[in-house]
Amino acid sequence: MPGSDVLDPTALLRAAGLKVTRGRVAALVALGEHSHSSAEQLHTHIAAGGVPMTLQAVYLSLQVLTEHGVLRRIEPAGSAARYELRVGDNHHHLVCTGCSRVVDVDCMVGEAPCLLPADAHGFSVQETELTFWGVCPDCAAQAATTREEGAA
Repeated sequence: MPGSDVLDPTALLRAAGLKVTRGRVAALVALGEHSHSSAEQLHTHIAAGGVPMTLQAVYLSLQVLTEHGVLRRIEPAGSAARYELRVGDNHHHLVCTGCSRVVDVDCMVGEAPCLLPADAHGFSVQETELTFWGVCPDCAAQAATTREEGAA
């Protein structure tokens, strides 16, 4: 699978102690090809791949896969929950304010958690979630083109 972190969906499911189903495999394949997708987007990709699944079945599969550590669920503000295969580390995300594209950003410094609060109030901090917001190169180029056309 091009661009996919899933080398073998069946092995991933079995390693997590999960039953291998056509729907779960299809969800992993679709997510490997379309990282940071919402459940609705994955439903569309799964259907395009010829696997009949209801949207509810996709949601249930994503819930089970997340609960078993196969997927990570992120929830950028103002966006539907997104899912990714990159688990087990404490990476962060860049989100485009134009098109909502999401990309991974490695920890800024050190191991998880990358950042610690000045006062943890007795908590044992295990993970830091940080989202950077900005404009992706495609949206910036489109905005520049629109400005140039408006000036002409």
